[in-house]
Amino acid sequence: MYARLAALRQAIRLNYGQKIYLLATLPLILASAAIALLVAHQSRELARREIAGLEAQLIAVKKEELRNYISLARTAFGGIYGNALPDDETAKTEVAQILAAMLYGQDGYFFVYDYDGNNLVAPRQTWLINRNWAGLGDPEGTPVVSELIGIARQGGGYHSYIWPKPSTGEEAQMISYVVGLQDWRWAVGTGVFVDDILASVAAARAETEERIGRTFRWIAAIAVGAVLLVFTTGMGITIRERRLADAKLKKLTQRIIDTQEEERSRVARELHDSISQILVGVRYALELARRRLSLGDARAGESLSAGIDHLNGAIGEVRRISRDLRPGVLDDLGLGPALQTLMEEFGKRTGIETEFETVVFRNRLDQEAKIALYRIAQEALTNVEKHSEATRVRLLVRGHKQGAVMRIEDNGHGIAATRSGDTGLGLRNMTERMEQLNGSLRVLSSRSGTVIEAQVPLSHMLPPAGQISKSKDSA
Repeated sequence: MYARLAALRQAIRLNYGQKIYLLATLPLILASAAIALLVAHQSRELARREIAGLEAQLIAVKKEELRNYISLARTAFGGIYGNALPDDETAKTEVAQILAAMLYGQDGYFFVYDYDGNNLVAPRQTWLINRNWAGLGDPEGTPVVSELIGIARQGGGYHSYIWPKPSTGEEAQMISYVVGLQDWRWAVGTGVFVDDILASVAAARAETEERIGRTFRWIAAIAVGAVLLVFTTGMGITIRERRLADAKLKKLTQRIIDTQEEERSRVARELHDSISQILVGVRYALELARRRLSLGDARAGESLSAGIDHLNGAIGEVRRISRDLRPGVLDDLGLGPALQTLMEEFGKRTGIETEFETVVFRNRLDQEAKIALYRIAQEALTNVEKHSEATRVRLLVRGHKQGAVMRIEDNGHGIAATRSGDTGLGLRNMTERMEQLNGSLRVLSSRSGTVIEAQVPLSHMLPPAGQISKSKDSA
């Protein structure tokens, strides 16, 4: 069981790109679903109110029509009823005949019940006549005759119930309006079937639901289209960025390879031009001393001394090359002394006038920042020596509220690559070192000189560590 759960979690684990797509599309899907539900709810509520209003309006028209029918009937028999006594059977018969003859439409007629529940008039449903229906109710349990008689006793009103249609015999909703002839204890009324109204209302509801469904489908289609657009756009951007990243990675790899080869060539030249020649001189001096010793020549000691001097020179060269690759003073004393030593040796080697200045600050740099600034200084001095034809170089290191800054200035003829916009490998290496530290590198070059300024952010500054030496405080 646990193995299956682990396999399932492994199967649904998302990579970084899929998480980005999910993060971009999930809010869109949720927003679309919320909008669709809100639109559907609001549309249903609006349609319900409108349909209810339409239904009420149509039923009101039917009720008003019923009142008009009753008014016409009362006008027809009003003279007879008004002049008759309560027990005038002749008048009752005449009125009943008048009402029985008043038919309208396909199912319209007048009915009469006495207050005891006996049906007196029902021209379209004659099986009701002369029978007592006091306890009659409709299929839903709604009382019919007793309720009509009760309304008539109170003067008149409406009543709704299920009743069979005379034309078809099918049961349908009916609204009746009844009035009371109190002298005769009669309930006189008429009714109208509202199944056509209910059918129209049901059709309107169905049409509304169809429109809401169609709107919902449109919203879903738009949401799906938007998701596909986001997915396609994201995929295109991802592919493009991946290609750019691959291209940049290839360039970076090539630069690393070129830098390694250049460094190897430089070390090889240093070994060949200095160490190799010195060791050859040592070998010749030792061989000369050996021959002189075998011959008993007193000058053998001079040859040994010359060999020792050559060895001392070789040791110095090895130390210099080692210091160029990784200066020990940078780890032992800090950035300030290492840069000062670098400037002094540069001046001695090239004859260029150098000036080094550092402002003491208690916040020291971390190891990554020290190495980066030292390598930038090395690269800058190498460019000065090879290309600038400068006669003076100044290097400044100081701390400030935002971090630390190193500034290298020379009075050479400038860097042509920066003026043309095509920076070389050295400048790109400097820039990348600063980017890795979230710092910045500025190169200002003109025909009167070059300024290289490297800024290290405060995040690479170590907190004060008590009273430390001046040389360490400077780095």
